[in-house]
Amino acid sequence: MNETRLREHVPAVISILRRRGADFAAAEDAVQDALLAALTTWPHDPPRDPQAWLVTVAWRKFLDHARSEASRRRREEFDALDPDPGPVRAVDDSLQLYFLCAHPALTSASAVALTLRAVGGLTTRQIAQAYLVPEATMAQRISRAKRTIAGTRLDAPGDLATVLRVLYLIFNEGYSGDVDLAAESIRLTRQLHAGVDHPEIEGLLSLLLLHHARRSARFTTGGALVPLPEQDRSRWDTALIAEGIGILQHALARDRLGQFQAQAAIAALHADARQAQETDWPQILQWYDELLALTDTPVIRLNRAVALGEADGPRAALAALEDLDPALPRFAAVSAYLHERDGDQATAARLYAEASAAAATTAERDHLIRQAARLNTEQR
Repeated sequence: MNETRLREHVPAVISILRRRGADFAAAEDAVQDALLAALTTWPHDPPRDPQAWLVTVAWRKFLDHARSEASRRRREEFDALDPDPGPVRAVDDSLQLYFLCAHPALTSASAVALTLRAVGGLTTRQIAQAYLVPEATMAQRISRAKRTIAGTRLDAPGDLATVLRVLYLIFNEGYSGDVDLAAESIRLTRQLHAGVDHPEIEGLLSLLLLHHARRSARFTTGGALVPLPEQDRSRWDTALIAEGIGILQHALARDRLGQFQAQAAIAALHADARQAQETDWPQILQWYDELLALTDTPVIRLNRAVALGEADGPRAALAALEDLDPALPRFAAVSAYLHERDGDQATAARLYAEASAAAATTAERDHLIRQAARLNTEQR
């Protein structure tokens, strides 16, 4: 069994330990120990029932830890709980782990890290490598998160919107080190979708698949950023696009529109265009209006301005930018693009250079610098 298949058992195993009396932190630690044991043992001695094996080993790890710290009476109570070997009850309440890891008391960074470890089954080292921080720093972050939610009971339904936001944040981290967080987010969203019937889960899964389908065309072999209009669309993954559109159509047919469905509809319109020139910008603009009605944020208004510029011309878009804060991320880059389309190359070159100084990634910074240099050269 490969490591990804192994991690798929993690939420169910943690949930089983919690039902048997372990608190979340202790259960999660015990399952991590069981995973390490599995990686050592299974290659030469694979179990007939992987989940039952993980439950048995994790429960023993939990009992060993409990026995080492508890009194004799407490040890005897735990011994009485030790189940006989046998099949594990087929109950999947791993959804509670999603809600627990996305608890509103946690910061976004802590919620993401805890979700990757408790639901995704990644090790602390893998998560630290993905976020380019020392392992000790990530361990402290996860420990603080577990202390924050210690004793939390989920007697009422959790906030699904928060869970979906955390999964989207994981996806946006993309790929770093030996952990592909974009693929991991899709895996976790598929898992959530398999257990919960909700159109916004379908919307998020569709959005992730449609974005992921363009992944191989986003950069040159040398690592340079390729903007959407310039991407080689023959390199897009048509199978992922078809799957994403199919899931989206099913979600929209349920007539319970949410923000992830609206974002997926925009992504689908981009994916449906065989060439950039064939993009249906008026319809994309309509979907941005739907999205604004659901969640009115400066970032969405900025993206809507781009669609407005493509549908009605750069002057209309520049007028829309006047209501936004120039300190908004990507504001300078969008403004530069619109000024260039409007024929003001000098202003566009200045804004491209300004935007490069605030770029979030090296690839984005280099792209903006090249744009500024190109316009400066053309003006000579």
